[in-house]
Amino acid sequence: MLEKNIDFQIEKSWGITLKEELNSLYFKEIKQFILQEKNKKNIIYPPNNLIFNAFNQTPFNEVKVVIIGQDPYHGVNQAHGLSFSVLDGNTHPPSLINIYKELESDLTIPYPKSGDLTPWAKQGVLLLNASLTVRQAEANSHQKIGWQKFTDSVIKQLSEKRNDIVFLLWGGFAKKKGAKIDASKHHILTSGHPSPLSANRGFWFGNQHFSKTNKLLKRLGKSEIDWEIK
Repeated sequence: MLEKNIDFQIEKSWGITLKEELNSLYFKEIKQFILQEKNKKNIIYPPNNLIFNAFNQTPFNEVKVVIIGQDPYHGVNQAHGLSFSVLDGNTHPPSLINIYKELESDLTIPYPKSGDLTPWAKQGVLLLNASLTVRQAEANSHQKIGWQKFTDSVIKQLSEKRNDIVFLLWGGFAKKKGAKIDASKHHILTSGHPSPLSANRGFWFGNQHFSKTNKLLKRLGKSEIDWEIK
């Protein structure tokens, strides 16, 4: 049976902030494209109810930190709408392994069992992927369907309407994505990407972004992030 509609649920404050985007022609085209994918029997990740998980876990006015990823994981039952995060029961992907290693080095936090970063999101860390969906086993397959424009608008809204957010830009893609963030209002930390290719060349380990973020938040009078994942 063919699906005739696709409904994304997005948290109220984000729905208000992104109303213009959500009602735009290009966003309707995104929905139409995903609907066509599903009707062709292509498997799309994450499932519909988790496409906007980052927004639903971290309301607009509660965002304290933003971590920009590129693309959802495209393996079975991995992606759940949070950048770099995987559902419990999955092997930790290489980038997440290196994130955890840096966390261990920076804050002496024990390497966790879970790869689910939801506890960060619930504390105000927006785990934003530049593309919000992907076709199974095909990395970056939805990169050009309109998500880039949408997530550019997300970053623009945060930059313009909020103050003193800590943006963590890891790797060239994230730096380019965050190029228009107003550095006079926000705090931008950059480093290489946590992928093995970058990390093993010395561009990731030792960036101390987790402790630096907490020092910034403390200085701003905001509660620090408890980065420990159980």
